[in-house]
Amino acid sequence: MHIVLANVNGGLRATSVGDDGEPLEVEDVGDLAAFVAESEPRHPRWVWDDTSRWYPQLLAAGVRVDRCFDLRLCHAILRASSLAAQSALARGSRGPWDAPASVASSPVVASARSHSTLFDFEAVSATGLPTEPDPVVEFDLQHSAVAGSAEPARLGRLLAAESAGALVAAEMRFAGLPWSAEKHDRILAGMLGPRPAVDGTRPGKLQAVLDIVRERLDAPELNPDSPADLIRALGLAGLMVTSTRSRELGKLKHPAIAPLLEYKKLARLLSSNGWVWLDMWVANGRFRPDYVPGGAATGRWATSGGGALQLPRQIRSAVIADDGWKLVVADASQLEPRILAAMAADRGMVEAGSAGDLYAGIVASGAVETRDQAKVAMLGAMYGATTGESGRLMPKLARAYPKAIELVENAARAGERGEVVTTRLGRSSPPGAETGAWSETTSAVEATRAREKSRAWGRFTRNFVVQGTAAEWALCWMASIRRRLNELNGNRELVDGPHLVFFLHDEVVVHTPAAIAESVAAEVTAAAVEAGRLLFGDLPAQFPLTVAIVDDYGQAK
Repeated sequence: MHIVLANVNGGLRATSVGDDGEPLEVEDVGDLAAFVAESEPRHPRWVWDDTSRWYPQLLAAGVRVDRCFDLRLCHAILRASSLAAQSALARGSRGPWDAPASVASSPVVASARSHSTLFDFEAVSATGLPTEPDPVVEFDLQHSAVAGSAEPARLGRLLAAESAGALVAAEMRFAGLPWSAEKHDRILAGMLGPRPAVDGTRPGKLQAVLDIVRERLDAPELNPDSPADLIRALGLAGLMVTSTRSRELGKLKHPAIAPLLEYKKLARLLSSNGWVWLDMWVANGRFRPDYVPGGAATGRWATSGGGALQLPRQIRSAVIADDGWKLVVADASQLEPRILAAMAADRGMVEAGSAGDLYAGIVASGAVETRDQAKVAMLGAMYGATTGESGRLMPKLARAYPKAIELVENAARAGERGEVVTTRLGRSSPPGAETGAWSETTSAVEATRAREKSRAWGRFTRNFVVQGTAAEWALCWMASIRRRLNELNGNRELVDGPHLVFFLHDEVVVHTPAAIAESVAAEVTAAAVEAGRLLFGDLPAQFPLTVAIVDDYGQAK
């Protein structure tokens, strides 16, 4: 059973909908938390416009839900999916449900817009008051789009996983990642020097490194944070560069380069996760970032604040479990190449990864000579590197694993033609920009630009099918972990038992009572097996994990 929640004329209304999409019962709701808590034992799937709008208030009231259907996230998938391209939803004109998921899903935006979903498509009721688009109508459109799609089972699984991910994101923000501000401060002081009395002033150790750079470049007024200033100072020292990227600077030979690279590393830590960040994002021993499920085109998550997806290793030891608790940290080894092998049903590549290390298995097969070559070749296949070592090794990889290489090559050619490509469960890439058909009347410069644009989009679609499917696997993994942890937790409050507190593409962190940490680790591992089965059925693809039970996140690597 589905229960659709909506704000109507200032009140809350719940509509029960059968599995066929037909409304069964409509009732007005006074207290949302009480209504949901009373209904949850019937195991409904809650249908609402935006999980980040509804679920946080339920969590604050001590109410958790098992399942939901996030209409806005699902609309974005169905709108673009090639599997549902002929549906009324996909063919209809743009409307209020087409607000970008990366914006609509943000808790900050959800809070600011309160009880309306206006964005660029404001609707006004007969009373003159703002009203939201009818979620019952939208749910019916989405139900029809899935039912009439080319792969309803796969597409339905993707929508369920995407919605489960939204629940996980809200729960992780509510629970927060355990964080020691004191430990963080000690890390910063050790690397940068004590916190300056005035924000904006460079800490002592950072300033000392800068002084060395200035002296060796003979540039006493150098501002290394200004690319133009730095390029000019390097040029005066006889070092010609086109950018200030560390990779390019690292190729130079000069006494100033080593301290300059050290300065850039420390300055990046100060700007991204320094004391200002600590003051803004860590409170009461918890870091609560704003996750944006489906924020990237591939379905990968983004953040609208806090930089949770870019936590540097230097500060991870500030993530410390509570007394009597542990952190279970798990990451999927070589996820994307394993996903490629499974998508292509390339049994040779699947077998290469069956012993644990996929790259070592590729070497053992005789495809390449060293593990480094295997890694370079696979990255080239997935990201479109056609020159250098990757280009040299690609023919060898193609001979050893023809199905896998054919899959990414076909995706690249489709992108070059301006076509969309689709992941295992049904998320499709954005349509390519005009790839620039050229003819005899096209100038040489225009033709070259068109070809470059076409090839660039081909590199995007080549990787899209792999990275997007990896994101689907991760969503299924998290959904399974969440269900298993809930079973271990029983009916206790979310934070009283084991719960997810962090997610980074192919890595999760669970905060758990120490007494059941081993059981949690086993469930996380079993969830990875289940995720593989949900995507690839009986294909013997393996997705091994590296799992560590630690007191702080820094110990896991």
